[in-house]
Amino acid sequence: MPQAVTGPALQFDPALLLRAQPVRVVFFDVDGVLTDGGLYFSESGETLKRFHTLDGHGIKLLQQAGITPAVVTGRDSAPLRLRLQQLGVQHAIFGTEDKLPAAQSILDRLGLDWTQAAAMGDDWPDLPLMRRCALACAPANAHPENLALADWVSPLPGGGGAVRQLCDLLLVASGHYRRLLAHYQP
Repeated sequence: MPQAVTGPALQFDPALLLRAQPVRVVFFDVDGVLTDGGLYFSESGETLKRFHTLDGHGIKLLQQAGITPAVVTGRDSAPLRLRLQQLGVQHAIFGTEDKLPAAQSILDRLGLDWTQAAAMGDDWPDLPLMRRCALACAPANAHPENLALADWVSPLPGGGGAVRQLCDLLLVASGHYRRLLAHYQP
């Protein structure tokens, strides 16, 4: 007989939760964060991407908690745009290597500042965002420079649930995790 869950199974360091409390927007890279970083090409040359459903559900939960997911990426593709549309992500900038001004434009549109921002990145183009935001995060398979800069590193790789873990961290820090989880418990 399964045991009844009396509370969230997740536990995060209290200092990390305090650091994450003010976060109202999260910037995600795509290749290596929302995907596994591999580039798959069809015979016709179309780029194919693999996204993890846990990450997608985490992004939807963020939105329910009033935390805005945003994407700033150096690439652009039809599969990426379709996936972001399915998830309801309204703030995305595609095809930019200079990610800091792109993210600043999103902050300006939202009326937020860097003290309210988190970022998850896996490679050098993400470092400026990670340095500027209040909470810098990386998937387990990120480049060593990103890992060294990160305030928090997911034990999971990009495209393999790392984004969901960051979403869960932010939901716990913002006080929304238990309420959202209760919707799925009898």
